[in-house]
Amino acid sequence: MPNMTPTKTPMPEQPPMVRNKNFEEVTLGYTEEMAIGEAQRCLNCKTKPCVSGCPVNVRIPEFIACVADGRFEDAYKIITSTNALPAVCGRVCPQETQCESKCVRGIKGESVGIGRLERFVADWHMKNGSDDIEVPKKNGHKVAIIGAGPAGLSCAGDLASRGYDVTIYEAFHAAGGVLIYGIPEFRLPKAIVAKEVDKLKKMGVDIETNMVIGKVLSVDELFDMGYEAIFIGSGAGLPAFMNIEGENLVGVYSANEFLTRINLMKAYLNDYDTPIKKAKNIAIVGGGNVAMDAARCAKRLGAEHVYIVYRRSLDEMPARQEEIHHAKEEGIEFLLLTNPVRILGDDKGMVRGMECVKMELGEPDASGRRRPQPIEGSNYVLDLDSVIMAIGTSPNPLIRSTTEGLEANKKGCLVADDTMKTTREGVYAGGDAVTGAATVILAMGAGKQAAQSIDEYIQSKQK
Repeated sequence: MPNMTPTKTPMPEQPPMVRNKNFEEVTLGYTEEMAIGEAQRCLNCKTKPCVSGCPVNVRIPEFIACVADGRFEDAYKIITSTNALPAVCGRVCPQETQCESKCVRGIKGESVGIGRLERFVADWHMKNGSDDIEVPKKNGHKVAIIGAGPAGLSCAGDLASRGYDVTIYEAFHAAGGVLIYGIPEFRLPKAIVAKEVDKLKKMGVDIETNMVIGKVLSVDELFDMGYEAIFIGSGAGLPAFMNIEGENLVGVYSANEFLTRINLMKAYLNDYDTPIKKAKNIAIVGGGNVAMDAARCAKRLGAEHVYIVYRRSLDEMPARQEEIHHAKEEGIEFLLLTNPVRILGDDKGMVRGMECVKMELGEPDASGRRRPQPIEGSNYVLDLDSVIMAIGTSPNPLIRSTTEGLEANKKGCLVADDTMKTTREGVYAGGDAVTGAATVILAMGAGKQAAQSIDEYIQSKQK
């Protein structure tokens, strides 16, 4: 009989005032008993609506049925038949707007905790399952992938499973992309990312780090090296700024730089010499997941007051509800309907404050959200010693500017069709390099689609 409890099995987690002082994982995961109980809430619907909400089409009811029966390794095999990074997705996917939003149990209560169960299965396998990886027979064809982030890793895994010789060229010194430089340790432990990457290496995927394509090698040179197709999954790492007075002051960071110093360069550990300003009063401008990550990191570095400055209301805030909830619990202060006007400096060029203006919501803009309007005479100064800009990113122009025939739109994103094919023959692209900053799972879905398209492209040339 199904478990008809209307709410999800709660996820154990660190107490807020304990976790906001450390970088250990916030949520602690299900026990076997918890996972089985939650899995038994699934009604195993014949129409499987949850699967339609998953960008990589995980066979959700099938793996959950295995969990309900205590067959955790079988559940893992089902998940990994379509998802190369289950431990990652179980932690950072916005399930509430994807698979769980389609769950029938959500009509009269809370949806099944699909993401929590996916995480449980992946973690259980890492502790108890076999590390043996079946290396597919090589098919004699070579593909190059630019970028070792979610899109590139997903594409590499699918191509390797088809027998392709795959080489990933990564600009940083470690593979993982946003998984290692953007998402904090307390949300996604880097050891888990390393294990997922190691699985690909065991499948025969070669990962070359410190390789800035467009500088060290060009796309044309990769083709000259014998690669028959190239996938560009280089992400969107170019930060945006507001272009207001004071953005060049010492103590102003882009969220990308701030998080990279903390996550990839380990600035939160005392035995690393990574320079970073440990502020007393700090404002993060923006309302997305990146803003929440930056704010929660700043709090853990010892800031007394951490402010989220967002020009719309809480209802329009794009960050996941879970991240907003955790941030509030940890003492992050939300200054809503507020917008920066200028950043103020002292006589040494250091941040000393930020002038803000109160906002009100007017008519909806092109995105469908009500457009914020400044309230005349509502300006005030917020005392600060650091500011982080978390208002979005765009793709780095290096690859497109050094590759003939590769077109981009006005936002700097590569142009690709539904098959991930670009305007250059044999070149495919996906993830944030095409869409602009989006989610990990959407990037993975693009990588999977690109792998399918590349396979069809190369095989068609053999006929």
